[in-house]
Amino acid sequence: MATPVHPAAVNDAPWPALPLAEWQDTYDTLHRWLQIVGKTRLARAPMVNHWWQVALYVTARGLTTSPIPHDARTFQVDIDFIDHTLTVRSSDGAVRTLALVPRSVAELYRRYVAMLDALGLAVHLWPVPVEIADDATPFLDDERHRAYDPDAAHRCWQILAQATRVLEQFRGRFLGKCSPVHFFWGSFDLAVTRFSGRRAPPHPGGIPHLADRVTREAYSHECASVGWWPGGGAVAEPAFYAYAYPEPAGYAAATVRPPGAYYDAVLRELILPYAAVRSAARPDELVLDFCQSSYETAANLGRWDRQALERASP
Repeated sequence: MATPVHPAAVNDAPWPALPLAEWQDTYDTLHRWLQIVGKTRLARAPMVNHWWQVALYVTARGLTTSPIPHDARTFQVDIDFIDHTLTVRSSDGAVRTLALVPRSVAELYRRYVAMLDALGLAVHLWPVPVEIADDATPFLDDERHRAYDPDAAHRCWQILAQATRVLEQFRGRFLGKCSPVHFFWGSFDLAVTRFSGRRAPPHPGGIPHLADRVTREAYSHECASVGWWPGGGAVAEPAFYAYAYPEPAGYAAATVRPPGAYYDAVLRELILPYAAVRSAARPDELVLDFCQSSYETAANLGRWDRQALERASP
């Protein structure tokens, strides 16, 4: 007998549409929910270079913290965008689950902390959102953000899963130091970052009052990053993006592939509109071309030792 397909898992398009304006309220709420989960990793996981220990990872059903140490135990938080649940699992077999439904950030925060406490996993979380310039209301006071459209959340995860699959291919071409393909809950973006192996000049900072601690650690070494995010600010629609730090001379004026990619002077990033990916005959190839071209631009202008850092073609 064939296994029934979950209704939420059915989607005609591998790269589904996700116009920002159509799910903005859900995005704003989900962004804060994921920050609550991400701050759990921040509180408990041992420090790793460039803050890699705080990121979340894309799974076959959503996002996960991966195992987090808690004294002699470990636990994991999984966000499921097929069944729409948030689940905490402990290494002693204990499990607690919370449904993802329209509810305020304050309510989710209270219920989530109660779940951890019930499992003997009390964690001190910094209860204020970060990297959200327009509204930094503490989680316990946030009754405003309460939207949750399960279809939009599912489509966002589906794009993250597709992008992860392609970015993993791109990551495999590099022999030098390279990050995992991971999801940063502060900025709500998926990213993979390559490094030249050289230290970078101190970053001027981008997060007020945390610039030295966060941004300078993140950009302590020369890097070229590429990823995807739902859009916002200067770019009002979903997009793949790429940037280099430090930005080498000529980066902004360089021509990058594929046609339609451009440099955004406000973000100081290369942008490939997600709409161009959706309409492409071979979306994977288009994304890989953008990844490769943006990397080559950064590496060539920055005089990286490409022969030592790149895997030879089979």
